[in-house]
Amino acid sequence: MSTFIPAAKPIVGDEEREAVDRVLRSGMIAQGPEVAAFEQEFGAQMVGGRACVAVNSGTAGLHLGLLAAGVGPGDEVIVPSFTFAATGNSVALAGATPVFADIDPVTFCLAPESVEASITERTKAVMPVHLYGHPADMDGFAALADKHGLAVFEDAAQAHGATLHGKPVGSFGAFGMFSLYPTKNMTSGEGGMVSCATDEIARNVRLLRNQGMERQYANELVGFNARMTDIHAAIGRVQLTKVDAWTQQRRANAAFLDANLEGVVVPTIAAGATHVYHQYTIRVAEDRDRVVAALREEHQVGSGVYYPIPNHRLDSLKHFAPGLELPETEKAAAQVISLPVHPSLTPGDLERIVHAVNTVVKAGA
Repeated sequence: MSTFIPAAKPIVGDEEREAVDRVLRSGMIAQGPEVAAFEQEFGAQMVGGRACVAVNSGTAGLHLGLLAAGVGPGDEVIVPSFTFAATGNSVALAGATPVFADIDPVTFCLAPESVEASITERTKAVMPVHLYGHPADMDGFAALADKHGLAVFEDAAQAHGATLHGKPVGSFGAFGMFSLYPTKNMTSGEGGMVSCATDEIARNVRLLRNQGMERQYANELVGFNARMTDIHAAIGRVQLTKVDAWTQQRRANAAFLDANLEGVVVPTIAAGATHVYHQYTIRVAEDRDRVVAALREEHQVGSGVYYPIPNHRLDSLKHFAPGLELPETEKAAAQVISLPVHPSLTPGDLERIVHAVNTVVKAGA
């Protein structure tokens, strides 16, 4: 029987293990010099030298970024519904109201025209997600921000190294957040990184992650414990040296899938965008769940459905959007399948994925 091909696979090598052991031997395990070095290195490599602040999860990064940028009760932040719930959750956790808008059917990212139709007198900001590793239309959001006096934030959880017109994601908005969860394009085991446009936002995030203090016992505001440990930072620093090569392999794997898949809609890249393929997401015309099940059961090929229930229909968030209809979001939620694209795939794996998808789709035609 064929070996199962997983939809995602964290890559952790001897270098990461040695880095963790180095920290453990040092006796400095909590937030310390490894975190500071990781912040500096991430900022230099990923966001053009912006100040970066490490936290203990991507969700914490969004939450603290929103608070640091002044979002609070009475404010509305426009977000996509077609994304992981953390995007909307973070707005709600900040005491504000998430307002869900529709997506561009080609890129799956938040659509500026739907955002503009959702703006009210309470709208404080728009927070697009660079979904699946494809940059959102930041030019469009910048124009809306200028026109309506809004802030722009970035959920770059899935988009390490993605660019638009040569500019890295995470460097467009007042802040950007990168997740470092195990299945992301790079990981620290668990964690997040917040890139900040101003010293004020960076300082506020630092205060908020550490009980509201920079100096011990000199608390300036009510904060959280959202610190990253030196253990996690050490893993992240090693992964940072590998992520560019992994991204190139993801793109090569995606190019093979583009060229050989049949009967499905493969990803389209917008003009000027660099896709980093956190997910390789296709559309199938009908009976998506049959395709997913057949890939797994008949061909031992894993896949993922991101995301089957739009945020505005989740029990946890639907009270923010009673009666809302987002047709492109609903269509995508019913049709998308994310295929394996991770750097661990062999040429044989890619051949098997193509054969499996083409066979299963043809059988249902």
